[in-house]
Amino acid sequence: MEGLVQFSQQVVSGTAIGCVYALVALGFVLIFKATEVVNFAQGELMMIGAFLAFTFIVVLGMNFWIGGLLAVVVTALFGGVLDRTVMRPMVGQPVFAIVMVTIGIGFAIRATVSMIPGWGVDTYFLETPFFGKVVRLGELVISQDHLAIIILTVLLVAVLFLFFRYTRLGVAMQATSQNQLAAYYMGIPVKNVFSMIWAISAAVAAFAGLLLAPIAFIHVNMGLLGIKAFPAAVLGGFGSLPGAIVGGLIIGIVEALSGFYLPEGFKDIAAYVVLLAVLIVRPEGLFGQTIRKKV
Repeated sequence: MEGLVQFSQQVVSGTAIGCVYALVALGFVLIFKATEVVNFAQGELMMIGAFLAFTFIVVLGMNFWIGGLLAVVVTALFGGVLDRTVMRPMVGQPVFAIVMVTIGIGFAIRATVSMIPGWGVDTYFLETPFFGKVVRLGELVISQDHLAIIILTVLLVAVLFLFFRYTRLGVAMQATSQNQLAAYYMGIPVKNVFSMIWAISAAVAAFAGLLLAPIAFIHVNMGLLGIKAFPAAVLGGFGSLPGAIVGGLIIGIVEALSGFYLPEGFKDIAAYVVLLAVLIVRPEGLFGQTIRKKV
């Protein structure tokens, strides 16, 4: 019985961190589907969101929910501006050059954050209304922070689903992601849609940073979590929104279980072992589609 409780405990913990991976992976997929660009600065956008939340909530003393929402909004605006000022002039350039630009953006963001007074290279902690509280289900003890991460992730995914399915802007974004030229001929302002998608992706990343902050520390290198989220996107099938969610959950749970049951060090490579195993069987990922071209 004790073994089952420990297993369940690790699954819940892994699901919580997997939700964060899933949201960052979702940002990767959103941008890639619309612009065919892999944004390797997605983790740094999450880091900016976490630092902004810390500033608004702890430094300025705002209410947790108001400060968190403001951090998401500001990060979204930053993402939109980033597309207009940096990514838009790169349109038409080789994909490799654009990818290198996103990597450079990540380095630039980390360097800039390390020089901002009050942020710098120090480590910070963000306390939530759920801090130190638990929910007991028999012998299973679940942290309310972990439970809040899971519930808030489900709510955000539901909101995004409704947005893309039932709003005109969401449908326009889907059309743009499927065929940019056709969307342009149908009167959709493709360039503006790109900026909006970057803004939404940045907002999702900031939301992930807000969720991660209570169970981890806020520091300048927390954006490197994007390295873990990228395999989650590939695992689910790069270009698949449901795949990003499932991939993130799988990576989180596998990481938690390997860290508990396997020798030290396996936790850091478990995600990549699972990724390689899945890609050997399904190179397109769990939810990816194989596209064949006649030549």
